[in-house]
Amino acid sequence: MPRWFNTTGACNPHDHFMLPTWERLPQVSRLINQKEYFVVHAPRGVGKTTSLQTFARDLTAKGSHVAVLISMLEGGDNVEDVGTAELAILSSWRRSAKEELPPELRPPPWPDAPPRDRIGAALNAWAHAAAPKPLVLFLDEFDSLRDSVLLSVLRQIQVGHRHRPSGFPWSLAFVGLRDVRDYRLASDDEGRRGTPSPFNIVDKSITLAPFDRSQIAELYGQYTQEKGQPFEQSAVDRVFELTRGQPWLVNALAQTLTVETVPDGHTPITADHVDRAKTALIRDTRTHIDSLGERLNEPRVKAIIEPILAGTTLSGPRNDDIRYVQDLGLVRMRESGGLEAANPIYREIIVQELTFGPLAALPQIEPTWLEPGGRMNVDRLLEAFVAFWRQHGEPLLQAASYHEIAPHLVLMAFLDRVADRGGTLEREYAIGSGRMDLCLRYGPDVVAIEIKVWRDGRRDPVEDGLEQIDRYLAGLSLARGWLVIFNQRKEQPPVEQRVTVEPRMTPGGRAVSVIRA
Repeated sequence: MPRWFNTTGACNPHDHFMLPTWERLPQVSRLINQKEYFVVHAPRGVGKTTSLQTFARDLTAKGSHVAVLISMLEGGDNVEDVGTAELAILSSWRRSAKEELPPELRPPPWPDAPPRDRIGAALNAWAHAAAPKPLVLFLDEFDSLRDSVLLSVLRQIQVGHRHRPSGFPWSLAFVGLRDVRDYRLASDDEGRRGTPSPFNIVDKSITLAPFDRSQIAELYGQYTQEKGQPFEQSAVDRVFELTRGQPWLVNALAQTLTVETVPDGHTPITADHVDRAKTALIRDTRTHIDSLGERLNEPRVKAIIEPILAGTTLSGPRNDDIRYVQDLGLVRMRESGGLEAANPIYREIIVQELTFGPLAALPQIEPTWLEPGGRMNVDRLLEAFVAFWRQHGEPLLQAASYHEIAPHLVLMAFLDRVADRGGTLEREYAIGSGRMDLCLRYGPDVVAIEIKVWRDGRRDPVEDGLEQIDRYLAGLSLARGWLVIFNQRKEQPPVEQRVTVEPRMTPGGRAVSVIRA
């Protein structure tokens, strides 16, 4: 039966192209051999469940251990009562064990135990029943637990830890988005005073790294070996550049390429094909992408993402909030320092999600910038934008959920409407850069745009902006562009009265239209 690139749920080697589990988690074998309790954390779509489920199946199949991945999700999803959560968790465990283990290795009937002791009692009984084989458990979605439920489960595992391996699991992994040491225990302040930390049983925290170029080539090579359709090296390089190895994106691009972009099964897949697939993927609605979009409205996420988009510095962020957004896979730390979007595709998706409100609120806009032959007239596009901003800018700012960058989002919504007729809009931004760069491509016509903001207490950013767009234009080999300066100082006249356009030259002699809005 033919295999395919999977983007929904866990992978398995019979149906899906996938990398060997042992290759992705080389440390797990050592930790299990040493009877350790440890953490495996990584963003969604990286392959935690797939890797650990396969790992557990292989370990059990060898006959040396009883190993299974079991979920904590049913006990953590909006369940606040500890006793109710414990019953839901144990019911879920039994279903998983029935599906994953042969009858002789499944857990015994759970013993009667009072609330706040049911998890510990169940693990004790299961370890005894598994003997003499060591019991190894991977507790998936552990970070779905909250507050008193999370604290109770951790406490029970902490108490039982001393009885391993005969009276408690030989080895146990906490699996989720975050390191267990970073879990927020809202009800924990009183409970932890004078008591041992519930985290002191964790030996090590490990994460699943993104794919490197060679792993992407290996994964795509499996497809080529079975189907005969090659991926050119330039295509592999472009996938790595766009995804930075994020596994879900690597698979989603491959699925789009082989099913939609180049479906004939014979034509070599090139970097140009990858760019077309990227555009289709970003415009598509996928569960993984939607889940990222939902996170953007969380206050902790907004506090990090908004200054990244604005190019400003973080204003006293808590380290926990930074780690949280990193653990979600939305941002990464640049080698030179400072945060940026985790990869170019997420960079587009983040802005796409945030511009949805302004885009939906846009009025009908006639494409006066299009020539009869379909080419874009850049001068008329500038006139159209200025007219649009004067008439609609003020009310549309209210449709943006990120108020500090509302003008950026409305401008991008306008440009997205332009691009929808046959172009693309690329965005570049990073923390502390002081700007956002946009590149509108419409056939052979290209418009490079730099956005600056003039805030209270700061000098006019036009000179800095001219230097920055000069470098941006040079990198794109363009001789002209736009510098948009949004005036967000207090007590300014209405938008329709303050919009001006001024021709300027950059230090490198490039022509720039300075738009003050």
